[in-house]
Amino acid sequence: MKIRLFALAVLAAAPAAAQQDFSGVEIKADKVAEGVYMLTGRGGNLGLSVGKSGALLIDGQYGQLSEKILAAVKAINPEPLRLLLNTHWHGDHVDGNGNLSRAGALLVAHENVRRRMSSEQFMKPFGRKVPPSPEGALPVVTFADAVTFYWNGDEIRAFHVDPAHTDGDVVVHFVKADVIHMGDLFFNGGYPFIDVSSAGRIDGVIAAADKVLALAGPNTRIIPGHGPLATKAELQAHRDTLSTLRGRIAGLKASGKTRDEAIAAKPTADHDAKLGTGFMKPDVWVGLVYDSLP
Repeated sequence: MKIRLFALAVLAAAPAAAQQDFSGVEIKADKVAEGVYMLTGRGGNLGLSVGKSGALLIDGQYGQLSEKILAAVKAINPEPLRLLLNTHWHGDHVDGNGNLSRAGALLVAHENVRRRMSSEQFMKPFGRKVPPSPEGALPVVTFADAVTFYWNGDEIRAFHVDPAHTDGDVVVHFVKADVIHMGDLFFNGGYPFIDVSSAGRIDGVIAAADKVLALAGPNTRIIPGHGPLATKAELQAHRDTLSTLRGRIAGLKASGKTRDEAIAAKPTADHDAKLGTGFMKPDVWVGLVYDSLP
């Protein structure tokens, strides 16, 4: 599952990616709706719109995979790649920006994505410094709240949410196709990474799920940042679990328990078999939720 691969992805920058072997990685394309696909390889799940306007890609995984991604896009539709929209700044989503820009894509993201990519970042949970991205990999079009693309016969709305996974997260809604790409606001099948060093917080993750649930209908297909394609019902169940666990951890914190004491209380134990076997281990996740709570 893609969540397990996130153990490498979250290291978030070219130095980490350079240590990986991508030779055996294949880019798989699954049709989600007419003209809309989900692509998987290594790193965050990609979204793709194809048609006469050209290809619009959501996220770009690692630079070492750019040629394979471009080949997969071309195999679906011969029109060139025109737009690349980043859902947030982590390397398994933006490391391919420079290559895809040189291939003709205009880079678009929330303004906080460009800000974080432009300067050194420190991911405290992993003790890792992430160097600035080169100029050619930075988004050239940014937005504060929302942007709409009238593209390939659809209305593709990207909107920013309050700090959740990071402070630059966007949700992408394909209105006509009835598809929503959530980026790393949704880890389908595992505990979500909350990047507290990028202002991430559990309350924002839950609030973002609520916004998507309000948009989604019974047949809406939801592309998560990691894990398999999901339904509205699956997102609802995931959101409800996170809310329950948030309440438990908040209760421990409010009662005066220290971070270590809250972790030792094992508040997620009844969900660990389902959600705690991937990259984000239960004890680490409880600590991040604790840190993100007011």
